[in-house]
Amino acid sequence: MTTVPAAEPGAELRKRANDLIGYHAPISKRLTAERTSLESKLIPVTGYIVVACAESYLRYGDMMQTIDAAMPAEEIGRRARRPGCQVDTCYLWSIANFPLVGRKVFGMLDPTLDTPERLFPILDFWDRAARAYRGHDGTRQAWDTGTSLPYDDAVIADLLAGVTSVDDPDDRTRIKRFNATLVNHLFLMYFDTRAGYGDTGPYVVPGHPTRRLLVRDFYRLSKSDYWWSDVAAGVPYQNLTAALVLDDVEFTVTDFGTSNHQPEDYLDHLVGFGLFTTDGCAPGESRAVPLDELDDIVAAVRVAQADHYRQIAAMSRDDKIRCGAYVYFSFLRPFAVEAGCADDLDWTVPRDLPEIAYTMLSAIEGDNAGVDEEAEYYELFAEAGDE
Repeated sequence: MTTVPAAEPGAELRKRANDLIGYHAPISKRLTAERTSLESKLIPVTGYIVVACAESYLRYGDMMQTIDAAMPAEEIGRRARRPGCQVDTCYLWSIANFPLVGRKVFGMLDPTLDTPERLFPILDFWDRAARAYRGHDGTRQAWDTGTSLPYDDAVIADLLAGVTSVDDPDDRTRIKRFNATLVNHLFLMYFDTRAGYGDTGPYVVPGHPTRRLLVRDFYRLSKSDYWWSDVAAGVPYQNLTAALVLDDVEFTVTDFGTSNHQPEDYLDHLVGFGLFTTDGCAPGESRAVPLDELDDIVAAVRVAQADHYRQIAAMSRDDKIRCGAYVYFSFLRPFAVEAGCADDLDWTVPRDLPEIAYTMLSAIEGDNAGVDEEAEYYELFAEAGDE
């Protein structure tokens, strides 16, 4: 656990904080510029994001200190290199960038909170976890290489051993339907965010120079800590891992946990598929899911998705804000779960935002405006004497 904030002189602490802010700023600016539409007709996405980011700025530092004491960030990042663990590329990016966005919000509400002592412990926790997750290759994020390769050769060998060849167009169609159904279900379950599944790769397929493996983890498909997930109690699996062998497809992985493919119709080039679950398994282990269960899983998910849509449509705006804010604020939760201290922390959100601030922030409507190319996305701390 880092004790730098209490021990370092102010100038050195500010420099280290600025180094990490300076790393994130241009990357997040480009990722934000490339994102698809944030706002939806069903869910007030921008409002809940701003609320969650403001709360994460206020509270993540103390929460990370508790997590770090239970298990160092480096160890969490190292242990997360296995299927079924949601300490992944997207969640790592988020635990640093949500507070950075929240800092921008509080720059307008209360600039006196903006100190290196508040922000550095958050960014330092992220830095140590992210480097360990990347496997000590000297990089921190998918942005650095266009790849995310957390699973070692033994994990990949086990996944490939459970892959079945896909030769029949009808089988390929079933798999495409299965993938699309789960992606859409999780998009709604996570309140219009793609954080419910995470891609890693591209992994080499030994003996096949034109083939690459894409691993797609689906998280919290069934009933979970999301109180609205009761509608999904009938979904037979909580976590699933799909191994997709693609032929003549190039792809990169983003820090949002998604992948970009050339050609775009990558599943038309699917030549092998395997499905696994970590449900009921020891950490680092998984078991194969018979492919004849695909249609039953799809049917259960569709029932849950229909019920969930009706549930959301009946919610008030405030209920939607609170659900969505919990999704975003609890991106830190998998780190606490891995450290064994999730139940020791308060995940209530909003909690520390003054009521007037919550009312103002939750009312924000997104306009999907572009990023100001001239402005700094995240401001550095001023040097002493320049404030």
